[in-house]
Amino acid sequence: MDMKWKKEHRYIVFKIDEGSRLVTVDKLGGPTEGYDDLTASLPTDDCRYAVFDFDFVTVDNCRKSKIFFIAWSPTASRIRAKILYATSKDGLRRALDGISYELQATDPTEMGFDVIRDIAK
Repeated sequence: MDMKWKKEHRYIVFKIDEGSRLVTVDKLGGPTEGYDDLTASLPTDDCRYAVFDFDFVTVDNCRKSKIFFIAWSPTASRIRAKILYATSKDGLRRALDGISYELQATDPTEMGFDVIRDIAK
């Protein structure tokens, strides 16, 4: 909710520690960082969860903000990691308040800026 109301972070990337199986914060995006910074912070060979605060202007010229939950599971990641992230997703998703949309991606084209923009409209 701090992300939604206080705008302290533009995005948060979460990872699961395979040893303890705890979800921890991997990276916090500052308020000036954008969607390209988020996508650049996701590894190409490991899974992550991300929450992104997407600001946009509607056709009525109204400023809006929507929070996206992104489950990142690239094809190059290990099968064990994919299973761990898939089984843990619902628990984390329920713990996070204010999520407007959920997106699952296995490669960057599935979570491109155009995809996010089209979903938010």
